[in-house]
Amino acid sequence: MEPFPIADGNPGDTMVIRERLERTRPNAMARMRFALRWESQNGRHTDGLVANALNLWRDLFPSELEDRILDQPVGHSVSHRFAPGELLPGWREDKCLRLPEVCFNRHFGRGGPITPRAGRFYPQGLLEGVAGIFRSNRRPFRLAEVRPDGLVADLNHPLADKTLDLEIQIEDIWAHGPERGGRCNEVVEMVCVDGPGMQVRWRNQATDFWRDLPYLRTDLRPDAVFYARPRFVDHLDTSALAEIRALYGRLLPAGGRLLDLMASWHSHLPETLEVGPVTGLGLNRQELAANPVLSEYLVQDLNQEPRLPFAPATFDAVVCTASVEYLTRPLEIFAEVARVLRPGGRFIVTFSNRWFPPKVIHLWKDLHEFERPGLISEYFLASGEFTHLETWSLRGRPRPEGDKYAAQLPFSDPVYAVWAQRPAA
Repeated sequence: MEPFPIADGNPGDTMVIRERLERTRPNAMARMRFALRWESQNGRHTDGLVANALNLWRDLFPSELEDRILDQPVGHSVSHRFAPGELLPGWREDKCLRLPEVCFNRHFGRGGPITPRAGRFYPQGLLEGVAGIFRSNRRPFRLAEVRPDGLVADLNHPLADKTLDLEIQIEDIWAHGPERGGRCNEVVEMVCVDGPGMQVRWRNQATDFWRDLPYLRTDLRPDAVFYARPRFVDHLDTSALAEIRALYGRLLPAGGRLLDLMASWHSHLPETLEVGPVTGLGLNRQELAANPVLSEYLVQDLNQEPRLPFAPATFDAVVCTASVEYLTRPLEIFAEVARVLRPGGRFIVTFSNRWFPPKVIHLWKDLHEFERPGLISEYFLASGEFTHLETWSLRGRPRPEGDKYAAQLPFSDPVYAVWAQRPAA
């Protein structure tokens, strides 16, 4: 055992000395990474969460996994498959409410009027006159159907009918220090609530993302004007970018020809990945010229000209990092990406919850974070040109020391990814 510095993960915490442990024990503290895996009719999904300071005596784990995480070293992982209704309450017909439209409060919150859209999620407190629901309830519900005679509100957890695989990996262990109060954390609540499951369709009916002028933006000037000045900054923190690099390392083919779409001065490829030629397509020539991995680059405004200047089946993979939220003609562009991908090639889209406010589409700002992977999934599905759809997310990593937001934000930027393949020949 050795002492090491660790903070509790809250803004303003000072670094204190903790005693590192070799194995977990009932009175220990631990950092653990959770992965929740499940499938929908259109793809496979993995939702990750890092819990930075779990109290192994106080916090509650699923009984199927609780004993299997004790007396184990860093790096050990355990998993269990839960049938529908075992990890989360099972789906119930009586939680699918048929309501008159007057129950939907269009003026809920401080924004403008809210139009009910099928498949979208809204805070439960928006529903008026429904027994057991209070205005202060911010837990999301899915508006399953919008009918001429009313609405269907599904209050079930979106994973209520799914088989769930939960994996736990131990990342760090240290001795419990003096008790300073606190609360009991329930692992299932931490991992599963307010997010996972919201990125898929309700009963395989396409979510209504398309009305209400979704692609309007605050700044209506051409993008070439906004991006005329180079911005040599990274748009996510270093921990989030490290997760994106690791994901690209797992998904990109070694030696393949790659297109970095909406590229900048970094392509966020892992140094250990041996890729073939990398083409960058972006908006600022100076940023592209400073990107060390690009073999060639082109300047093009995809919102003005969505057609890609490449022959069919040119690339083995395409990536788009922290930029998809700016596209105003995404369906055309996703179809173009399919055209320039070789059979079996992947298109990987990654993003977070940070953006340039004047240029992000209005819809993106209105969506719950876990609805955004659903929007990108609809881009893939609408093209009809992709298979093997997958979504992936990771939240909860501690914010890096020295990050300019470390004093205000305890956690790293969340990372979301959606990818799919061009069908193999």
